[in-house]
Amino acid sequence: YKLAFRNPKTMSNIHQFLIKFLFSLLIVGIGFSCSDDDEVDGTSPDDNSEVNIIPERFSVEIPPSFTRGTAPNGRSTNNETATDDDLSGNSIYEAMGYFIKLGEESAEIVEEIIGGIRFLNITGITAVTYESDDDGRTKNLEVLEGGSYDGVAYEFQLIVTDAESESNDDGGRAMQIFWNTDPIGGVAVLKPYNIDREEFPEAIETLYRIEYQEEGSLGYEAHMIVTITDLPLADEEVDPFSVDNLKMFAGKTGNTVDLYGNSNHPNATFFTDEKGFNWAFVASGDDVEDLGVAEVGLPPSTLNSTDRATILETYALKQVFSDQLLEVFPLFTQELLDTLLVNTEAPGYFSNEGFVSAGDSPGSEWDSFADRIEELTPFNPSEVSTLTLDFQ
Repeated sequence: YKLAFRNPKTMSNIHQFLIKFLFSLLIVGIGFSCSDDDEVDGTSPDDNSEVNIIPERFSVEIPPSFTRGTAPNGRSTNNETATDDDLSGNSIYEAMGYFIKLGEESAEIVEEIIGGIRFLNITGITAVTYESDDDGRTKNLEVLEGGSYDGVAYEFQLIVTDAESESNDDGGRAMQIFWNTDPIGGVAVLKPYNIDREEFPEAIETLYRIEYQEEGSLGYEAHMIVTITDLPLADEEVDPFSVDNLKMFAGKTGNTVDLYGNSNHPNATFFTDEKGFNWAFVASGDDVEDLGVAEVGLPPSTLNSTDRATILETYALKQVFSDQLLEVFPLFTQELLDTLLVNTEAPGYFSNEGFVSAGDSPGSEWDSFADRIEELTPFNPSEVSTLTLDFQ
């Protein structure tokens, strides 16, 4: 029996959306440095007499083994063509890598724009007005001392607005970044629609937030939390697996990176009519050796739970698939289910080639990471499904 998931309908082009967004922001950053005002706050980009206040880093690098995944439509994150295969555990594990890649790219977007602004060698309070090379609209950039976000005080903040939209409810905000310089830490909120109306006309409500902290209270040398809300959903008849919300944590100490999070797919279905699932995952790996271990659950979007066992065991991918298949085909034997549901056991193992296997460890070098994921828990699925973000 061929499972219906082998030829899913096309997923929304989120990967391309994020890549275009990245280049759009880079062009904006370059535009700052090429403006007619060659001196910002009395300091030229080549003058190092004062300390640049823009952070050098704002993201955690994720092991590539976790970002070589394939979207549910078979699109690979490294532009390779995935095989047309029956639904099996590796399909779900590889999709996890695809969604992790979305979170990683969001953080890279912020780090790139901060890098572009850092080129200006900003050493204090400043304001710049420029015309965007992307949508031709006037943008205002301002750096201020002080400010707070979610009750946390920061040394500095940077605000970019779409000048013609400043009377709107969102204040025309395209970007708002709060940060401290020692230790480096902060939060950035981006709105693609106000950055480039031409490129992102449908992303009217989409927001990205990246929180980054070094020497934080969570026990890592550095950690980040990536949140994305209100990504435009594809027509569910075309792509039932498109993502609207995502929340992901990444913490790094030495070469070890721990990950956990959820992506929400409100139109996703598998074998029954039940609609709306989270891809909930925990993972741990080595950024240098490029290997890791992950566990995936498929809880319903409405599940209100922070319990690891509920999210990852009650709704383990093999359990969800087995339950749904037996609902549709009650005469299926366990032997047939085991044959159909290849690589659905937990955990999944990854190497520099991506997904390796599930269930049994391929070697002792993965063992420490298998132990680490037992201490990690995804976010509450219902909270991720109903996430909202805003500027300060």
